[in-house]
Amino acid sequence: QVQLVESGGGLVQAGGSLGLSCEASGRTFNRDIGWFRQARGKEREFVAAISWSGGRAYSADSVKGRFTISRDNAKNTVYLQMNSLKPEDTAVYYCAAAIRPGGSVYVHDYAYWGQGTQVTVSS
Repeated sequence: QVQLVESGGGLVQAGGSLGLSCEASGRTFNRDIGWFRQARGKEREFVAAISWSGGRAYSADSVKGRFTISRDNAKNTVYLQMNSLKPEDTAVYYCAAAIRPGGSVYVHDYAYWGQGTQVTVSS
C-alpha cells in the first residue's frame, strides 16, 4: 500500500521561499507524484507533478517560474521548491501518487494522498 508524508510547510513573508518534501513508500514505481493545494473554502487544485524517472515535470501556470519539482528515488522523496511566494499561495499542500502511468493534472487520477502540510504566506 502506498503511503505519503509531506513536510516543510510553515509561515513565510511574501517574496520568501519554502521547500516541501514528500516521502513515499509502497508501489510508486512508474507513477507520477503530484503536488496539489487546497485553500480555505476552495477546491483542491493541481500545482506540479513529476514522472517516476524525473524526465517529465510539469506545473500549473500560476506557479511556473516560481516553483520547481524534483524527485530523488534513492531517497523515495519528491520535493517542491517554492520561491517568490505570494499570499495567494496560502493553502494546505498535499502530495499524491497517480493511479497509472502517464501525466495528469486531475485530482481523480491520483489515488493516494498524504496528510497535507500548511503553507501560509503573509503580506
